Amino acid sequence: MNRILFSHSYFLRFDPKQWRLGQPYPPLGTLYAAALMRENGYQVSLFDTMFVENPDEALPVIEAGRPDFFVIYDDGFNYLTKMCLSNMREAAYHLIGLAKKKGSIVIVSSSDSTDHYREYLVQGADFVLLGEGEQTLLELLNAVKNGRQDFLPIPGLAFLRGSDIVKTMARKVMKDLDSLPLPAWDLVDMERYRKTWLKHHGYFSLNVGTTRGCPFKCNWCAKPIYGNRYHARSPQNVVKELKFLKDNYRFDHIWFCDDIFGLKPGWVNEFADELDREGLRISYKIQCRADLLLQENYIQSLARSGCENIWMGAESGSQKILDAMDKGTTIGQIYEATRLLKKNGIHPSFFIQFGYLGETKEDIEKTIRMIKELLPHEIGISVSYPLPGTVFYEKVKADLGQKTNWTDSDELQLMFGNTYPASFYKKLHRYVHHEFHKQIGWAMVRKALKNPFSVKLSECRKIAAACWHLPKVFIERMQLNRYAHKYSK
Repeated sequence: MNRILFSHSYFLRFDPKQWRLGQPYPPLGTLYAAALMRENGYQVSLFDTMFVENPDEALPVIEAGRPDFFVIYDDGFNYLTKMCLSNMREAAYHLIGLAKKKGSIVIVSSSDSTDHYREYLVQGADFVLLGEGEQTLLELLNAVKNGRQDFLPIPGLAFLRGSDIVKTMARKVMKDLDSLPLPAWDLVDMERYRKTWLKHHGYFSLNVGTTRGCPFKCNWCAKPIYGNRYHARSPQNVVKELKFLKDNYRFDHIWFCDDIFGLKPGWVNEFADELDREGLRISYKIQCRADLLLQENYIQSLARSGCENIWMGAESGSQKILDAMDKGTTIGQIYEATRLLKKNGIHPSFFIQFGYLGETKEDIEKTIRMIKELLPHEIGISVSYPLPGTVFYEKVKADLGQKTNWTDSDELQLMFGNTYPASFYKKLHRYVHHEFHKQIGWAMVRKALKNPFSVKLSECRKIAAACWHLPKVFIERMQLNRYAHKYSK
């Protein structure tokens, strides 16, 4: 009982928008679990579903390796897996069936299975890991290997006993993240990732996690894996991994995939110092909050360490909506953080969320105005998406029908009743993107008029794109106004 075949349930091809974007990242959470099991004497391998066309492609791998354990361990660091898309859930069910037929013990760890462990057990999984899974998985494998039949003492576990579903006590999250081995990067076909990135973007980006958890309590944000606690790796441990990745895989760019990067006081400055000591130069992007980006010395440390883009959870240009979300930030902080980032040469990018409960036409207009005035580097637009375990979900669950998850990340279906119907928000998504690209293009025109010789080729492309977006802005705006007039009556 020593052979483990790891997999995960994110199939890039099943998410058409993400397949077109061509920004695949290796399943980091899966690689952490595989590394810990290998460190403890298990023989590990990986069936990476990122690029495959069909779950059935796992069958010959299962037949060839005859794993004792088939572990579907999703990447809890990637927001796409946290969305619990129904395409991926069905793929996970299919993988469970394939492995069960070949006699493997099937174990599942994911945001979706933590929320819906009963359904995964009914589909044939032998065990579901609840929450942070590495230590639970190790204890479970050792117990099975040693012939134990009583799994109740193992925290963080759900399983069937006869026809009854048993859920053990909750497991506490890990505090000493440096004690984990570095992810098992060697299990990944890194050249496939590199070629995809180079084809679509001309550079190669890899993902690294420096923390787990988020202490803030936005009421729509689900945290089934790492929870509200916040623990960080040491800067030295992170730089050790970056050196390994640079030497072995020659990355050009890093996505630090933490929910909140560098929250621990002094961490970013120490990180910048450690990079300097090691002579390591990197370029990276992070996620952060507006209220954490108001100290210029902190932003200067980010810039010094190579941060070039910060995705800020702006969410809305309406303070009323931010307060309803329990966001804990202000519109003024968004404006000031954007100013400071631009001043220090860091691109501010915005996550925007439409469709929150009580949002009106005036709230939407405030958000659009904020985007036009601040002109972030990029925007990512979504609509409010209720996930189990959140205050927001409890507010709208009585209004949810049978459909409670999106099929893929571009569905953007509003699944509860609100000011406007779901079709309005689909049009709003398109309109805001057209308006944003038009405004970016006009900004480049103004720059060209001031200093024609300073304009780069990429900026010329933005000017050309603005001409393409301009007529679409007028068309989408007229349609939105008709919708707004119709449903305001």
